[in-house]
Amino acid sequence: MISPIFLDGAPNWVDLGTPDLDGATAFYRELFGWDLIPGGPEVGGYGMLTLDGRYVGGVMTVSEEEAPSAWSVSFQSPDVDATARAVTAAGGSAAFEAMDVLDFGRMGGFTDPAGAYFGVWQPKEHPGFGVIQEPNAFLWAELYTPDVPAAAAFFKSVFGWGAEEMKVEGSDYTYTTVHPAGAGPDASFGGLVRMGDVPSEAARGPHWLPYFDVADVDATVAEAKRLGGRETLAAMEVPGVGKMANVADPYGAVFAVMRPEPRQ
Repeated sequence: MISPIFLDGAPNWVDLGTPDLDGATAFYRELFGWDLIPGGPEVGGYGMLTLDGRYVGGVMTVSEEEAPSAWSVSFQSPDVDATARAVTAAGGSAAFEAMDVLDFGRMGGFTDPAGAYFGVWQPKEHPGFGVIQEPNAFLWAELYTPDVPAAAAFFKSVFGWGAEEMKVEGSDYTYTTVHPAGAGPDASFGGLVRMGDVPSEAARGPHWLPYFDVADVDATVAEAKRLGGRETLAAMEVPGVGKMANVADPYGAVFAVMRPEPRQ
């Protein structure tokens, strides 16, 4: 999985857009122990979510008229403008023009040819995540797409990702993992899933889904329900991988939680 020293093309940030900033941050504070550093007008009220003082993601108010409440995943680039050109050349499109965010970095938002949104972050003063692969922090990213080979080809063109097919132990299912250019499968940070394989996710259209590491999946799901969320994909054990479930927060933003098995 990804290293805390991020490679170009690997996930380096996640964002939550929500219609209720106070309600959403209260939910994630109770569920994951995250605190909020509020953002000022110079960043449009964009706040930083932290775990024990380390950055885990960002959050901003997005009205229901603007867009549904959702999580998004951003990937590291040394040059957002060059990435934008690569996206267009590969058949994707820009959701908005690349922009500088004060001295923190430069960002862009894009959609792949199937319509799945993803962000790109070019770090300057703000490198991205301050913690990953620990309980209550980012663990994995998954793309739900109608055409896995086409998605793999698109992201290879844009970021140089490698892709590997992995047989799921005890089944005939093949899961496609992705890793940064110049790295091997041991640096895999996410997977590509055919939308039809998970009907609850297919209903949302093509999209990226962040996973957060938890110590106990069942307890986390139960707590999310107590706080007003709901389970969208029942907890399941995947041999050799771990236990996972999908959850929606009270405002409809979906994420996955997972207790990974220890790496061999």
